[in-house]
Amino acid sequence: MNEEKPEYMERLVRELTRLPSETGWVEFKVNNAEPDMIGKRISALSNSATLEDQELAYMVWGVEDETHAIVGTTFDPATAKKGNENLEAWLVRILAPRLNIRFHALTIDEKAIVVLEIPAAKNQPTRFEGREWIRVGSTTQPLGDHREKEAELWRQFDRRPFETLIALADCEGDRVVSLLDSPAYFAGLDLPEPADRAGVLRKLEEDRLIQSNDAGHYDITNLGAMLYAKRLSDFPALSRKAVRVIVYEGANRIRTVREQEGGRGYAAGFEGLIEWINGQLPRNEVIRQALREDRPLYPELAVRELVANALIHQDFSIDGTGPMVEIFEGRIEITNPGAPLIAIDRLLNHAPRSRNEVLARFMRRIGICEERGSGVDKVVFETEEHQLPPPVWEQQDGAFRAILFAPKELREMDKHEKIHACYLHACLRYEMREAVTNTSLRERFGVAQGNAAIVSRIIKDSLEAGVIKPFEEGQAKKSARYLPWWA
Repeated sequence: MNEEKPEYMERLVRELTRLPSETGWVEFKVNNAEPDMIGKRISALSNSATLEDQELAYMVWGVEDETHAIVGTTFDPATAKKGNENLEAWLVRILAPRLNIRFHALTIDEKAIVVLEIPAAKNQPTRFEGREWIRVGSTTQPLGDHREKEAELWRQFDRRPFETLIALADCEGDRVVSLLDSPAYFAGLDLPEPADRAGVLRKLEEDRLIQSNDAGHYDITNLGAMLYAKRLSDFPALSRKAVRVIVYEGANRIRTVREQEGGRGYAAGFEGLIEWINGQLPRNEVIRQALREDRPLYPELAVRELVANALIHQDFSIDGTGPMVEIFEGRIEITNPGAPLIAIDRLLNHAPRSRNEVLARFMRRIGICEERGSGVDKVVFETEEHQLPPPVWEQQDGAFRAILFAPKELREMDKHEKIHACYLHACLRYEMREAVTNTSLRERFGVAQGNAAIVSRIIKDSLEAGVIKPFEEGQAKKSARYLPWWA
């Protein structure tokens, strides 16, 4: 439960009580705090707020329904329970997708008031115990009973990308520049920073990092906060989207050596994040022409691309979790919330799709990530260039994970790794309008010409696994070429 910003909450309650009647995004109660009722109302108010272009919906206890008079309440969300579970924790667990609901307790005219802030539904309807609800007049009804409202709700999701929603409302200009790293914004775009605050705010608004509101102040958008927050913790709904980097001892998660959580927006803190990650990764000492050369164990460009992809392609509708980088002995795993939009075995060659296109476009613009669709190509190319085991992509429990492996001799790779490497090599060659040959695969694995039979075996295993196919039927064995299975 939250007790901060009492002046703002009092002004909010007084404004809400001036409404002529309850709306789709506001409901008043005096003492009724039955948990199932609250859960249904949260679902209905969240969905109705989206229909009515509101960022937040509200339940207010201590206000009479019909007269809107402030009468006070005995409801205390801090002590309220569902069974043996804290009410707020139970609501967060039962609602889907999880919402960052917030209870606020305050006193107005010496009367106890409780306000529940409810975020509007974003990418899908808010459900309570698996069922979707909607406000119809002053009643709460199943969304499925109102097909027109359901269809309009889905159309609204298509019109409202996550990046355009409001992260923090009603900020004066001075507060905007105190919360957002405007020097990093101008440096990233290679633009001179205006001498006056009005010029800074004007540029931030042009790029939709902020937007002016009817009260003469500014609302900071999710795009602005996610990219340039000086502290993501200043934006409660986004604070859990900070990147966590965890270094483990050994190959499992039993013992953590160190952990770091990024505090800044993705654009403002990206270079520092990559530098810190690279500082935790082991390095190899390579001797070339009698000179010792210190080289990273993992290609820095591949790490950079995978981290950028995790930031861009995460599903922001999944609350309570964000991108994570885990460093083990022998591998690095980069995970983001959200299932991939493309089949995992087609990531390299499929037409690119982005869950957060506005965010992706801006990060391409400031050079954090590559052009559309080229990031995976670069990751595979870098692993081949360094003759590493092939990268792996996995989908697990609503999350997407990319894994890079430390150097390993070909003889140490198992059959599956060799087949997967052959398949990715075929995809990369196809992207370059070329086919796989024994020679190209020997170069990928660093196999001498005299050991071509080793590579022939890998090609044979890959054909039997169905991940590649002959370039043409009846081709001569010496000049044989191969394509990925889908080509």
